[in-house]
Amino acid sequence: MAVRAIRPDYDFEPRDLQKHYGDNILIYVGWDHHTLYCAAHAMLVSPQQTFQEFLDQQMQAGFYQHPDFEHINWDEVQFKLNQQAIQPRPEQTLAEIGFDHKSLLRFVTPGLKGYQGAHV
Repeated sequence: MAVRAIRPDYDFEPRDLQKHYGDNILIYVGWDHHTLYCAAHAMLVSPQQTFQEFLDQQMQAGFYQHPDFEHINWDEVQFKLNQQAIQPRPEQTLAEIGFDHKSLLRFVTPGLKGYQGAHV
């Protein structure tokens, strides 16, 4: 649905344009079936970092509080980047995988059903 401003002079440059982040990009990451996190996390990343660095740094910082996080078997995780299934290798850079500004990464962790099995 289109949004129309109530004033004709309401015009501005959005602050979340990639040019405002230097060499970094803004991405969103959501953990499916774990609704303790009600929305995808916004994360600032370098597209030149490897996927393993991303897992060790931003993913760890963003999701370690959940009791299921320490039980994730990363070899079994299912990833979708912008609604397309991907199988990233640890040594690939985020750019090589296809991440771009405001990409959405969703992941599913088979066998983990959230806090006390409640998808929380």
